Amino acid sequence: MKPDLISTPHYKSAQNIVATLRTAGHRAYFAGGCVRDLLLGQSPKDYDVATSATPDTVTALFSKTFSVGAHFGVILVCLEIEGTETVTEVATFRHDGAYSDGRRPDAVRFSTDLREDVLRRDFTINGMLLDPQILEATQNPSAAVLDYVNGQSDLEAGIIRAIGDPALRFAEDKLRMLRAVRFAARLDFTIDPATLTAIRNAAAEITQVSNERVRDELTLMLAQGHARRAFELLDSTGLLQQILPEATRMHGVQQPPQYHPEGDVWVHTMLLLEKLPAGCTPTLAWGALLHDIGKPATYQPPNPADPTDRIRFNGHVEVGVRIAEVILARLRFSNEDTAQILALVKNHMRFGDILHMRESTLKRFLRLPRFDEHLALHHMDASSAHGDLRLYDFAKLHYEATPVGTHSPKLLLTGRELIAAGYRPGTHFKVMLEAAEDAQLEGLIHTPEEALALVHARFGAPV
Repeated sequence: MKPDLISTPHYKSAQNIVATLRTAGHRAYFAGGCVRDLLLGQSPKDYDVATSATPDTVTALFSKTFSVGAHFGVILVCLEIEGTETVTEVATFRHDGAYSDGRRPDAVRFSTDLREDVLRRDFTINGMLLDPQILEATQNPSAAVLDYVNGQSDLEAGIIRAIGDPALRFAEDKLRMLRAVRFAARLDFTIDPATLTAIRNAAAEITQVSNERVRDELTLMLAQGHARRAFELLDSTGLLQQILPEATRMHGVQQPPQYHPEGDVWVHTMLLLEKLPAGCTPTLAWGALLHDIGKPATYQPPNPADPTDRIRFNGHVEVGVRIAEVILARLRFSNEDTAQILALVKNHMRFGDILHMRESTLKRFLRLPRFDEHLALHHMDASSAHGDLRLYDFAKLHYEATPVGTHSPKLLLTGRELIAAGYRPGTHFKVMLEAAEDAQLEGLIHTPEEALALVHARFGAPV
């Protein structure tokens, strides 16, 4: 095993918690996703500890804790290790009662039975426990695992399998259906046939999950590096139709082959998702998914009487922005993320005019917030269609070659100067100031006096 896997502050913190609990006479193990990742030779993002100690006992044993779900047996323990403050989730062994809301148990019963705790979990690959003491002694994660659900064999075989009856697991927590898809895509695993059938049978019930949780799962799918597989699985299971029906309408919407030899809008969009790198920003990922969301509603077949006519999508950008607004509002995106995603959708076709833009228009385009995301989206868009990257190369060259601040220089003229010059405030100020800024961006004027003279010449002296 790689030494760095068990030398991180988060690992040492979880190890410290297990040791403290055991010294106090309680059973304690690593649990869930961290065990899976260690077995895969990957560094876990975080660690969870499962213990026989009750929440009150856990709180009493550690100086800094937070109760995030004491009713469900969950306490967050904060420790400082090597100058890094770590947070570890510590959960008491438990047996869950009924799940009337399809998300959380109505009541739980704390338990001292390891096996009972494991059997309430979602998938076999997430249902293993690990003894850190044995891990350190053997340096072999497999030797340190307690496995009541054949999780190791499923991990080795690359299978996502629900623990016990999959229909029951999904009836308890509908979000598990999305998690199954996400794990299968991220790990490049297959979904066990019985588990897959249960997802398809219960797909319509995913609407019981809050929109915020759906948003978070979809964002993880988009940004973890296997977005195409995730969305193809969502589509084939029927989940996509329930949570993002606008995306399913891209199927079969043909495009002009001279610009899109790859196929219909769905195929094109999946090719973009395939190019999203792991760790990309959520806004870029959602921009890639939604950039052509307006095409199905604006599809116009070629005029059969005109052999030179072609398929068109007149107004698809404007329609796409409106559809994206509805989706992002439904999924409760923040105002900041919404603004950037909509900007990506709104501006993705402007690259087509970039070679013919006036210098002022080009500079305004290049100064869009987070323009690097606009560049990245265009690169994926062109690479997933005709493959011509000349417009991308031109934009990238100008964006990177222009000194910082040149796109947005300090304005030579503002409304204050116009008022001082005798102009009365009004809607015409915007036109005057834009004309002055255009001339400034194009290098035609360089001083406030020249800016004011341009306004006088173009709009007349103040009345």
